[in-house]
Parts: sequence; structure tokens; C-alpha cells
Amino acid sequence: MAEATGHGGRVVDLSGAEIRGDLEDRNPPIFLPRQPAASPLLALDIGGTLIKLVYTASRGGGADGTDLRFAKFERRRLQECFNFIRAEGLLASNAGGEGVTLKATGGGAYKFADDFLEKLGVCLDKLDEMDSVVSGANFLLQSIPGAAFTHMNGLRNPVDVSPNNLFPYLLVNIGSGVSILKVALLHWGCKSYDEFLQLSQKGDNFVLDLIVKDICGELVCQKQGLSTSTLASSFGKVITSKKKLTDYKPEDLASTLLSAFTYNIAQVSFFFSACLLVINIDFLP
Repeated sequence: MAEATGHGGRVVDLSGAEIRGDLEDRNPPIFLPRQPAASPLLALDIGGTLIKLVYTASRGGGADGTDLRFAKFERRRLQECFNFIRAEGLLASNAGGEGVTLKATGGGAYKFADDFLEKLGVCLDKLDEMDSVVSGANFLLQSIPGAAFTHMNGLRNPVDVSPNNLFPYLLVNIGSGVSILKVALLHWGCKSYDEFLQLSQKGDNFVLDLIVKDICGELVCQKQGLSTSTLASSFGKVITSKKKLTDYKPEDLASTLLSAFTYNIAQVSFFFSACLLVINIDFLP
């Protein structure tokens, strides 16, 4: 039986877990069929940009099992996070939350420990961040069908992962994009990573990126078996262009910036996997 420990030392039964809802959603709930719908459980990851919550919630109507749900708040909106915890009754295991200890990870678990104690009357049991990431990834890959997938040309394709053949694999923890957000905020006023992604999806990185077709031509690419859209140089067309930064559309710049980041992450990941002789790479956003 797959288990995890929630606040108060209570054990969560993770066996038989599966994703319920639309897989295209950013955070679809995970159904735990064998977890009793008792008082809720809550754990937090308080990072540099976001506060991420995972909590159990009754499915209603007397249905068996419970849902493992997810929520997030910008770290600067800590009070909204507190309000959400109260409104959802996530400290109902003890009236008023007195004496409750919550599992928490991330740098903010140390920085805001006093705020949680003062506002909610709860203590934070601080866990190592990387240990938590690895444990969570192993749980998803071993226990949740459809958790692993590839994303090519806008299409999501599930990857079958055998629990008996999972290891070794390289885990790449991308995070919430603090570096990207800094640039996106300064140039285009994006206040969240989701807002930046929405902007980039409206753009075309080929306006600024130099691709193989630009160098060889489409006919040569076909003869050599090369993809015409393979990236040759990030922002490569800017070198020969007489345009100023203000001449480019914000959405095209955002799309090109995202392309540059993702290509670099993929390259570094590939080099590490080659050095370690590991063929499986899993990216965790």
C-alpha cells in the first residue's frame, strides 16, 4: 500500500490513485479511492514566487474516497492564502487550528513560519525541498497513470511508465521561472508566469529566431532529412535586422524568450543525461 504522512502524523492511503478531470487542466485533482473522507489534510511548498498548496477534499454526496487538490497563490498575497485555508476548512482537524502542525517545504517555510503561527495558530514542520520534489515525482511516475507525457506540436501524448523499470531517470526541476518573470515584468508588465505564457502563445518566435530553413532553404532541408523549423540561433535574425527593440511585437519577443529558455534547459538536461548514461529525462515544472 502506497502511503504518505499528513499533518498530525495521519497516514494518507495513496493506493489506486488516478487523475480525475481534464488532463489539459493545469492542476487536475487526483482521486484517492481508499482514503477516507475524514477531516482534511494540507501541506505547502512556499517558494520564491508562489505558495503551492496540496490538500484533501471530500467529493460530496457521500461518495467514497477523497480528492487530492491543488491551489497556488503569489507569495506577496500571503493573506489571501490564509483566507483560503480558513474558508476551505483545511484546519478542521482541530478547532481553530490550535496545536496543528503542517508539513511545509521551500525557503518560505522558514521565512513565514512566524506568520503561520500568528495568523493561523499552526506550526510548520519544515521538510527538505529536494527530498520532497524527488518523493513527489516518484509517487506520480509510479502510481498515477497519465502523469508522464510528451508535448509535441501542441499535442499531449501520455507516456507509459513501468514502475518496475522507472529507475534510473534524470529529474529536471524547472521551478516557477523567477528569471523569466523578472524580464517579462520589466519589458511587458507580466505579473505572473501564466500571464507570460499566455502572451508568448500569441507570438511567433520565428520572427526573431534563426532556423535551419533560413540558412539552407527548404529544398536542402528536405534532401538532407532536416526539420525546417529546427532552431539554429536564438534571436539570430536580430543580428542582421535594423529593427529596434520597440519595433517588435511583445508577444513575438515573449515567444522567442521562452524558446531560448526551454532550448537551453533541454540542452543542459541532455548533456547531463549523456554524462550519466541515463536515457530517461523527466521535467517537473
